[in-house]
Amino acid sequence: MANTLSSMTDLGTVAPDFYLRDMNSNDHYTFRDLKGRKGTLLMFICNHCPFVHHALPEILMIANDYRVQGLGIAAISSNDASRYPQDGPEMMREFAFKHSFDFPYLYDESQDVARTLKAECTPDFFLFDSDDKLVYRGQLDDSRPANGIPLSGSDLRNAIDGVIYNRNINPDQKPSMGCGIKWRIA
Repeated sequence: MANTLSSMTDLGTVAPDFYLRDMNSNDHYTFRDLKGRKGTLLMFICNHCPFVHHALPEILMIANDYRVQGLGIAAISSNDASRYPQDGPEMMREFAFKHSFDFPYLYDESQDVARTLKAECTPDFFLFDSDDKLVYRGQLDDSRPANGIPLSGSDLRNAIDGVIYNRNINPDQKPSMGCGIKWRIA
């Protein structure tokens, strides 16, 4: 497993404008389409990363817990599918179906959204407030594959609670760790 840390994009960064295809529905979405009343969570994931597989049960619980509270949620895969076909659109569709995604799973084929947000790994989490400003970027929690710490989603959940209930969000945030995004080779 590769251990790549997220780059910790500056807090206050404005959410990127995008138009990406959802592998669940085959529809296209913009950030505005996905925006929640209270805030919006963008998660960079991919199909094959062991860190994503490890975190997936908690990711799905977070989506179920917070979507009904006004949080917009979407997952994005930005990996180069020409070099990593297991992360291509058809496999994304199968992965989303297998794991009963109840949120869009967007394909960032150009990798522009990942570059704009400086996403570096999977999973990597970006939480925006109702004004579309980045208020959290970093880890789900301290759990990693094989470290023995149970999944809790505590870091991300605390930030989401801050957005939902208008609480202060601790600016001292830990980077996410996972497989590096598979960038296109020019």
